[in-house]
Amino acid sequence: MFNLVIFGPPGAGKGTQSAKIIDKYRLAHISTGDMFRMHISQNTALGQKVKQILADGLLVPDSITIEMLEEEVQNNPDATGFIFDGFPRTVPQAEALDKFLEGKSEKIDLVLQLDVTEEEIKNRIAERKKVSGRADDDEDKLIKRIDEYFSKTIHVLPYYQNQGKVVKVNGIGEIESIFNAICSAIDEAKK
Repeated sequence: MFNLVIFGPPGAGKGTQSAKIIDKYRLAHISTGDMFRMHISQNTALGQKVKQILADGLLVPDSITIEMLEEEVQNNPDATGFIFDGFPRTVPQAEALDKFLEGKSEKIDLVLQLDVTEEEIKNRIAERKKVSGRADDDEDKLIKRIDEYFSKTIHVLPYYQNQGKVVKVNGIGEIESIFNAICSAIDEAKK
């Protein structure tokens, strides 16, 4: 089994690159954002809580996120590996993910860090907002999400760097060029 975390700020291209990785490497995709949007669209009790938290531009609490993620992994018993997109966002989430995977005799094999400037992120999200209509792409909420990333989420990187699992990929440029760099990192990690 091969388990990958794709890491980067909002608008870094995690979703775009995840789709390409899934297609090539046949990994099951676990996107906390997709899980949250699904619960919101189905108007579940959890979805109602998550909707307000996201509308305020905040991160969903670890306990809710971890529970949903574990459920999603259990729902894919035949997966040859997972790509975790948008998770973990805090060191406690990373520790919980490691503990959960250890219980299944698995581990995170690679953490891909998409490196993108804040200016590029704002430009991409402004473009995405024109077509997506995502509530979390409003400018004030975007600023909160970027602040959350740089004040909380960025601290997850040293956790994985200490394990020697982080590979930084330039996230600015042609989608295919970025994907080729990602494939090189994955192929090297799979050796």
